[in-house]
Amino acid sequence: MSDFRMETKCIQSGWTPKKGEPRVLPIYQSTTFKYDTSDQMGRLFDLEDSGYFYTRLQNPTNDAVASKICDLEGGVAAMLTSSGQAANFYAIMNICEAGDHIVCSSAIYGGTYNLFAHTIRKMGVEATFVEPNVSEDELNAAFKENTKAVFGETISNPSLDVLDFEKFVKAAHDHQVPMIVDNTFATPINCRPFEWGVDIVTHSTTKYLDGHAACVGGAIVDSGNFDWEAYGDKFACLTEPDETYHGVVYTQKFGKGAYITKATVQLMRDLGSIQSPQNAFLLNLGLETLHLRVPRHCENAKKVAEYLLNHEKVAWVHTPALESDKNYELAQKYMPNGTCGVITFGLKGGRDASIKMMDSLKMVAIVTHVADARSCVLHPASHTHRQMNEQELLEAGVQPDLIRFSVGIENADDIIADVEQALANI
Repeated sequence: MSDFRMETKCIQSGWTPKKGEPRVLPIYQSTTFKYDTSDQMGRLFDLEDSGYFYTRLQNPTNDAVASKICDLEGGVAAMLTSSGQAANFYAIMNICEAGDHIVCSSAIYGGTYNLFAHTIRKMGVEATFVEPNVSEDELNAAFKENTKAVFGETISNPSLDVLDFEKFVKAAHDHQVPMIVDNTFATPINCRPFEWGVDIVTHSTTKYLDGHAACVGGAIVDSGNFDWEAYGDKFACLTEPDETYHGVVYTQKFGKGAYITKATVQLMRDLGSIQSPQNAFLLNLGLETLHLRVPRHCENAKKVAEYLLNHEKVAWVHTPALESDKNYELAQKYMPNGTCGVITFGLKGGRDASIKMMDSLKMVAIVTHVADARSCVLHPASHTHRQMNEQELLEAGVQPDLIRFSVGIENADDIIADVEQALANI
């Protein structure tokens, strides 16, 4: 459906029913799939035929939704995972092993920072973190002989820094490695990283793609543009026989689908972090209104930010949508139609005032979530990023008084009224 516009893709991509089939994507709620002969199933296991044999690896519902997300991003292949964290883990470990290294923007979600700084380190993969506004020379200095990938977020959570795609992509490609970007906050409605040279995109589909806080999930999309064969020695996992799967050479057998195929038949086979078909079905319902919801999120967020900017008790407000913001120019370059519905701000009373204000909200909820239809707030230093020390918090762009405000799609005046009464209590 590459010829259709984004609004049409949100609704039509992924599932095209044939005569007599359900118009709505069905839920294939089955662990396994039947075949008539042993040879038929054997060919599936040998990757000679396409099809399904066990939902731990693949499921038709999941593949239809992955295909829609792939179409929205402009990629060649995609897969769903059980969470955004699983997507980022798989995206890296699909091409890394013990003894390897990655370069990563320090301004990323706290859970992802912990995953790369500590968990994969225990597996023998080291990460070097750089500030998103790092100079080109400093960025290039972060690379090593064993570097396998560069990672960043389109709009970082919660610091809301906009990644300079061209700078990071150039560095990645100059060092012969792919650029991986988490596009959760911007969504393909506001930004398509592949158009800026990014090679692989990940999502926490739990956020805007679902949009209703109904189901946890993740996705990985491959652009198909990175030439693994050109750097075969560096990416032998894709360009040389995989003895754990009949000696298949993924790049030779699957071409541009090599990266996602390997992630499916190797990582998903062994680790099993698949999204449930029920969750994939719910995700698809959310995707059908993504093009309607995202502009409303952005519109409401800007109104709330402008209100806070003029409030006497507010110390600072941060959103790339404001002309006064340090990321405004980058946002206009990469996301001229809007950024996201998340803003951050701090109060003149500091951390204690921020917590008291949050506790005084009535409609806006305190939840460990972000980017769905309902307005919600979080204090990252106390919640999502509390595992970080003070230095790590600062590196991730998380100030002690920072309130992350995910502005929903309610009436903007009602959202502002709730904030106003909460601020009156401090």
